[in-house]
Amino acid sequence: MIRNTLLAAAAVAALLSCPPAAEAAPRPLGEATAGLSRSDGLIPLYADAERGRVLMLLPPPDAEGINGRYIHVASLRTGLGSAPIGLDKARLGPSRLLVFRRVGAKVVAEYENPRFRAVGAPAVEQTSAKEAFAPSMVWAGDVLSVDPQGRILIDISSFLTQDALGVVDALKGSGESGWSLSKELSLADPAAAKAFPENVELEAVQTFVSETPGREVANITPDAKRMTLKVRHSFVKLPDPGYQPRAFDPRSGGNALQFLDFAAPLGEPIVKQYALRFRLEKTDPAAALSPVKKPIIFYMDPAAPEAIRNALMEGAAWWADAFEAAGFKDAYRVELLPPDADPLDVRYNVINWADRATRGWSYGQTIIDPRTGEILKGSVVLGALRVRQDMLIFEGLVGAHMTGTGGPNDPAEVALARLRQLGAHEVGHSIGFAHNFAGSTQGRTSVMDYPAPRILLKDGRPDLSEAYAVGIGDWDKFSVAAVYGPEGEAQRLLHQNATASDGLRYVTDADSRGLDVGQPWGSLWDDGPDPAAELTRMMAVRQAALLSFGLGALYPGEPVAALRRKFVPIYLMHRYQVEAAGKLLGGVDFAYSVLGDGQETSAPVEASAQRAALSALLAALDPAALETPRGLVPLMSAGLTGRPDRQTEIELFPTLAGPIFDPLAAAEVAASLPLDVLLNDQRLARLIEQNRRDPSLPGAGETLEALIAKVFADPADPALAPIAQRTQARAVIDLGRLAQMAGAAPGVTAQAGAALGSISTRLKAARGGDATARAHRARLIALIEDPAELRRLAAAKEVRPETPPGMPIGSAGWLDMD
Repeated sequence: MIRNTLLAAAAVAALLSCPPAAEAAPRPLGEATAGLSRSDGLIPLYADAERGRVLMLLPPPDAEGINGRYIHVASLRTGLGSAPIGLDKARLGPSRLLVFRRVGAKVVAEYENPRFRAVGAPAVEQTSAKEAFAPSMVWAGDVLSVDPQGRILIDISSFLTQDALGVVDALKGSGESGWSLSKELSLADPAAAKAFPENVELEAVQTFVSETPGREVANITPDAKRMTLKVRHSFVKLPDPGYQPRAFDPRSGGNALQFLDFAAPLGEPIVKQYALRFRLEKTDPAAALSPVKKPIIFYMDPAAPEAIRNALMEGAAWWADAFEAAGFKDAYRVELLPPDADPLDVRYNVINWADRATRGWSYGQTIIDPRTGEILKGSVVLGALRVRQDMLIFEGLVGAHMTGTGGPNDPAEVALARLRQLGAHEVGHSIGFAHNFAGSTQGRTSVMDYPAPRILLKDGRPDLSEAYAVGIGDWDKFSVAAVYGPEGEAQRLLHQNATASDGLRYVTDADSRGLDVGQPWGSLWDDGPDPAAELTRMMAVRQAALLSFGLGALYPGEPVAALRRKFVPIYLMHRYQVEAAGKLLGGVDFAYSVLGDGQETSAPVEASAQRAALSALLAALDPAALETPRGLVPLMSAGLTGRPDRQTEIELFPTLAGPIFDPLAAAEVAASLPLDVLLNDQRLARLIEQNRRDPSLPGAGETLEALIAKVFADPADPALAPIAQRTQARAVIDLGRLAQMAGAAPGVTAQAGAALGSISTRLKAARGGDATARAHRARLIALIEDPAELRRLAAAKEVRPETPPGMPIGSAGWLDMD
């Protein structure tokens, strides 16, 4: 030990006695760039094809010592093709303020932090706010050369090969394990470097490796352990002065940029928000209708098939009417992307067409100025397989033989009508607008809703002639006027709509998604002004659709096994209307009000509407409604040879009957839809509270008693007893979970426990039935009396059949997906 210490001390002394190695002095610019290809633009670039480098010539330092301030955005030139993971072609990362500055022999790249600022304050206050919050230094590189004007040459290649998009995190978050960025297999691409006057576009090839890849990546990549993406880096010029940020109004339907303003006067909120919007300026500001200085143009990706491309362009073009109504003439249009244009170039707003291995979300994205909320580029990504899923539904409803007929019940024509809605919806996100899930309750007032196909019955059969609306909605026109119109007029419109008895409703994501929300008008994929009445109507449509479903849903030569997949969306076609009706029960009608607009008070849903919803939900639990038509069952177990298809595998009902179709498993899945709504702990908590304050409103006890009476009643047809028993078992397990839920309100767990006791008493008093019925009752009684076993079953995933996906697969984020 002593000897090692002495050796270490000697080594340190030797190092200290040696002068440091001289750093290599920067070479003259001409020498450092000799033989390289130069591109002039916002930042001059030098492409070194031989050594695989991209060099940037940064401007001289400004008064702050900054060698260039830009908006930086990373994006995917190529995608993985997996809907659940979401690493799609043309997917954008966040818009960030990036600065370069020299520190000795190095140049560093740093993301500034404009979320914290002191707007309009003296310089000392602005500096204080800036220095109080950390920026993010993300790269450091050597100074290669400095020219006589003070411009600095750097090699940006190692910046480009960083995981700027968080690919590893995306893989991990999707259940893929062990992935990391391979430095050896990640390279800057000098041939892809492009310089334009207002932006620079650079690319890198990035390879990610894992010794334990998951099923999603393995299903797609040729080598499951290696996945390669092309990542784009855009450096964008800061916008010219003159843009006026618009304060975000929560009633407008717009999206917002949030920041903290430490210069806000006392008595004003420090948290502020700007509306996201394009810079749209009239050539004649005084005119009610005026042309604009620079119109908003969206370009359609020519990679989409022609019929699809035309439908998307037609739907996306609907927004022109909204801008015209707001006083902007010829302010918005949609064109085909020119052959020589780059869809990721920030100068082009693009509607991109993305192929995936399974159906997934589409989304609208923006590149913004993070200081003001000004939108600099809109980028839409549309998933190609989604339209195929729509076709499956329409074929199941009216028959595959109708495809190509050209009439209102042609599945292809109806799918194109849906694509028109989709094109308008996603462009809506890219021009600054949020979802409005209340649009469907007032006659389809917004393309920013998720539109359910309106399925009618004609001569007892499903009819698609009114499946989708055409054109921009009244809410969309209102939102354009509120976000883009003159500020004074926008405030007048916002106040007028808030105070009108028939004003346009607006409910967005946080108050619409999930079974626990209580806003009665915010639902996804629902239809009509009365959610409970629409559920009752939908159940009748569903029954007619099931009775007409069969071999007619197949094309000539199509495997009969495909019926099992096409059956799922028909059997579950009421699923979203169940959720919509459930929001009436314990629901509270509230608005995004501001002081003085007359909407400050929130009111519970009327008692009659709540009880109508309860009645409609219980009807969906009737064993007859859960039965698969007996003539269908023999058709649903056909075998399928060849390699399995991942898209089909995840779309099927689970089975406890081996490879044979299991109608009881399907019935349990359908029963879980209203059970999940009725036994939601937060809904029951609201019911308890509303009944305490107003006994005329239904309470949790009334709801659970009605549920027990419905589920545990003997079916009129003894052949339906197995379905009833399956639903009863599901209800007991779900109530057991609720009775022991750690996060539920005490009143809710108490009510659930009381409901279990009531069920046990009912079962013990029951007499008669065959051996199966008696065994079923005995099993449920034993389960109720064994809380530990009940808790185990409630937590066991394998006990609950998984509901096949209805919405697109994966998650793209609330603000921008459809």
